[in-house]
Amino acid sequence: MTASATEVVLREYGAAVSVPLDPRAGQALAASGILQSATPDPHRSGHWLLRAGSRVGAVRLADGPVVRITPKTPVRRLFFLLGFSLDPGRAWRDSREGAIETGAYDDVVPALAHAVERQIDGALRQGVLQGYREVKESALVVRGRLREAEQIRRHFGRTPPVEIAYDAYTPDIPENRILRAATERLLRLPDVPGPVRRRLAHQRVRLAEALPLIQGEELPRWQPSRLNSRYQPALRLAEAVLRGTSPEHRPPGTDRLAMDGFLLDMNKLFEDFVTVALREALRDHALTARLQDPHHLDVAGLVRLRPDLVVRTGDGRTPVAVLDAKYKVEKGDGLLNADLYQALAYATVLGLREAHLVYAAGRRPRHFHEVRGTVPEAGGRGVRIHQHTLDLSREPENLLMAFREIAGQLASGRREET
Repeated sequence: MTASATEVVLREYGAAVSVPLDPRAGQALAASGILQSATPDPHRSGHWLLRAGSRVGAVRLADGPVVRITPKTPVRRLFFLLGFSLDPGRAWRDSREGAIETGAYDDVVPALAHAVERQIDGALRQGVLQGYREVKESALVVRGRLREAEQIRRHFGRTPPVEIAYDAYTPDIPENRILRAATERLLRLPDVPGPVRRRLAHQRVRLAEALPLIQGEELPRWQPSRLNSRYQPALRLAEAVLRGTSPEHRPPGTDRLAMDGFLLDMNKLFEDFVTVALREALRDHALTARLQDPHHLDVAGLVRLRPDLVVRTGDGRTPVAVLDAKYKVEKGDGLLNADLYQALAYATVLGLREAHLVYAAGRRPRHFHEVRGTVPEAGGRGVRIHQHTLDLSREPENLLMAFREIAGQLASGRREET
C-alpha cells in the first residue's frame, strides 16, 4: 500500500496531479467539493488524481494531508481585489496595493494571517472597544430592571435571589467577538508563519474578555458607526476569514470529516470585484447599479435570471445596461457561446439594445457581436453583446482606469437610447 502524502500542492485550474492518498483522505477530498475533481488514478494503485478549480488557499484534513492550492494571480494583486471588494471607498481613494498589507508573503494563508493580524493590531491600538450589552442574570441585589415573569416562574415570588436585566459596559460586544474568532481560526490554519502566529496569540489575549463564538452559529451583527470606525477594516477582513474557513462535510454513510483551512473562491472574488468597481465608477455618471438583480425569462415566472449587475437611471427605475462577470479566458473558438446566449437573454428581458460580458483574460481587450434578427426597423442595428477583458496582472490604478472606461461605455448606452 502506497504511503499517504503529507502535503499536496496544486495550481488553480492546473493539470491533474497523481498523489498517494489513503482511501479515506481521497474520499474526503472528493466529497468536500473544494477541488474540481478527485478520482482514483486508474493507472497507479493507491494514488488519486486531484485537479484544483477556482478555490485557492490551504486546508488540512483531519488525520490527512495539507492541501495547498496556489493562485494564478499574484498574491498581492489577489488581496487588492479582496480589499477593494470589502471596502471600495478606501481602496478607491488609495489604489495602491497597500490597501491590505500582506508583508513579504507570497502564499495565500501566510499573507492572509499577516494581513488580519496587522488590521487587528491597528484596530486595538487605541485600546479595546467597549459597548453596552444587555445582561440577564440571577443576583442577590436588585440592579437594573426586575424580570418579573422570570422571578415568578423560577422563584415563585421569593426573594432573594432576584431575576434582573441591566445594560453592562463591556468589551464583550459583537466587534470584539468577531476579531477574537478570526484570530483563533487563523491560529488553527496550516502554513501560518511562526512570527505571525505569535502576534496572533498576543491579539487573542488582548481580546480575551470577549466571549468565543459557538461553532455553527451565525456571526454576530454589528452596525458601522463613528465609535467603531477604527475597527471597520479589520472587521470586514475578519468576517471574510470566518466565512472562508473550516468547511465541514458529511459524505453519505460516513462520519463528519472536518477540514481546517481558508479558501478563496476566485470566481466569486472576481465577480465581486468587477461589480463593486463598476458600481463605484458609475456614480460619476449619475447612474445606479443593482448587484444580482432578480428577473424572470418567461411570463409565468418559472425561469429565473440573475445578472451580476444591472445599471439603471439615477432614480433606479429604468434599466440602462446589463453586465455579467466571467472568471475565465474569453475565446473566439465558440467554447463560450453559452455566455453570449445568456447575455442576449438578459438584454431581451430588460428591453436593452446592448449587454456586456467582462472576462478575466482574453486575446482582445474589447469587441462586440451584433445579433442577427434583432434589428427593429430598416436602418437600425441589432442587439450588441460587448466582450471586455481585464488583465489582472496590471497595476491597480490601470485596473481601475479600465473600469472607468467600461463605465463610460455603459453610460453611453443610455445616451443612445434617449
